[in-house]
Amino acid sequence: MKTKYIILAFMAALFTFTSCNDEWTDEQYAQYISFKAPINNGGVSQIFVKYKEAGKVTYQLPVIVSGSTMLSNPLNVHIGLDKDTLDVLNVERFHSRDDLFYQLLKPENYEIPDYTVNIPAGECVGLLNIDFKLENLDMVDKWVLPLTILEDPDHTYQPNMRKHYRKALLYVTPFNDYSGNYSTTTTSVYFREGSSDPMVVNNRTAYVVDDNTIFFYAGVTDEKRKDRRAFKIFVKFNEDGTLTLDQEDPQLNLKVIGTPTYDIEETTDVDQPYLIHRYVTLNLEYEYDDTLEVPDYTVKYRAKGIMTMERKINTQIPDEDQAIEWN
Repeated sequence: MKTKYIILAFMAALFTFTSCNDEWTDEQYAQYISFKAPINNGGVSQIFVKYKEAGKVTYQLPVIVSGSTMLSNPLNVHIGLDKDTLDVLNVERFHSRDDLFYQLLKPENYEIPDYTVNIPAGECVGLLNIDFKLENLDMVDKWVLPLTILEDPDHTYQPNMRKHYRKALLYVTPFNDYSGNYSTTTTSVYFREGSSDPMVVNNRTAYVVDDNTIFFYAGVTDEKRKDRRAFKIFVKFNEDGTLTLDQEDPQLNLKVIGTPTYDIEETTDVDQPYLIHRYVTLNLEYEYDDTLEVPDYTVKYRAKGIMTMERKINTQIPDEDQAIEWN
């Protein structure tokens, strides 16, 4: 009799164990469709795209299926533009400062060959191809391509309705070999008239103009000034190690002192030998005028010193935009 109870208990345990295992062959969660486009503290997803003059660069945006299993049937996910969400974000973040608004990326700067993403059966990720053409994109403004996952008229999938999952607000940032965040703690800015005490800003962002040219804002100019465009300084990197500086607005009265130069140095990380530290160092001196901040008065400045930009590059990653560890 005792043996009979033991056998029954064993069979019950075996049945329970088998049932638990079978549960894992079924989907445990709802399979929602989302973008892989995490946002930063600016409310957008910043993507870095290599600048290519007179050519296109393809960026692949992942479209993912949530859940614990792969798709049993293929899906066609429909994508669309979403300017309304961008408009709401601008008002929430910048209020009346419309000069700081994220701008809708112009149609001539991108092309999406197919707004339908196919995710095959047995997979959980598809890719939306976006061809960027970034020539003549003025980075005084911030350019965003806002995308959304559309409802499926046939109800074969359901967009993820959680905040930031259904939307992809792509802040498109072109880069070349010289663009990025420069440390300017060793650049001193002086009043040419009056006090001789130096002023210092910690950082200056250099934006892409073309393959060999960047621009930054002169001296101590606040990068959020409404009239910041008037303070653009173009810097062209010449093959002989010199720099050519120029202005966009003649009111800047840019005067270059001496011969500006640059240097590029690469070192291998001691602890992580696959990591390369690439330093771009600018040595320059120039004068400029601010005729806009104080009505009917010109503030005259002189800037002198060194600007340094560091890039950390993971040589194990083949795609350049992914290999660079962006700040």
